[in-house]
Amino acid sequence: MKKYKYIFWDMDGTVANTYEGVSNCLAYALEPYGIHLEGEQEIRKFIGPPFRLSFKKYLGFDERKAEEAIARYRERYIPVGVYECELFDGVRETIQAFKEAGYVQVITSSKPEAQCRQILEKFDLTSELDEVVGASADGKIDTKIQVLQEAFRRMEAQCPDFSKENAVLIGDTHYDADGAKEGGIDCVGVGYGFGGAEEMWNAGAMAVYEDQKALREALL
Repeated sequence: MKKYKYIFWDMDGTVANTYEGVSNCLAYALEPYGIHLEGEQEIRKFIGPPFRLSFKKYLGFDERKAEEAIARYRERYIPVGVYECELFDGVRETIQAFKEAGYVQVITSSKPEAQCRQILEKFDLTSELDEVVGASADGKIDTKIQVLQEAFRRMEAQCPDFSKENAVLIGDTHYDADGAKEGGIDCVGVGYGFGGAEEMWNAGAMAVYEDQKALREALL
């Protein structure tokens, strides 16, 4: 495996298992519309991509309805749901090992940036990372490529030696692999997340690792 200096981490499904909080808040958000998502697989496809996209794609919502549902989702998620999550096994050890090795580590998530920071603070990981880039509340930064472009901008401002050649995105869905490809950086996948190994291979990930130990060993 090529050696990198800049590690871009996806959040949901890669760093944190946010299924409980997202599923509870989706149920709350969709209740007024009489929509009840059935089964884990049905719910998992909403975790990762921006809700503005998935509400339209999977539920047929127009823009106004999607924005209404997002606002209701946030009513519960910001004070409660964001904390209904756990780190995946080995993530803390990997982040600490990368930090000790001198890697620059950045969260790059389509989750709103403020909620990314809430999760990191919950697990006392903020100081282990160099930057946190998430979606903006106004929707101008929303998709994975938009998040990555903002991350590139911040890295170019903070790190004179930043180069896409030395950067890799670690993710769990095809949205991560697609964004990395569009942004011109490498992508490696984790097989334990919401997309799964087959999805990551099919999306063009350079490699897929089933656990953090294997990922850590490969990138170090």
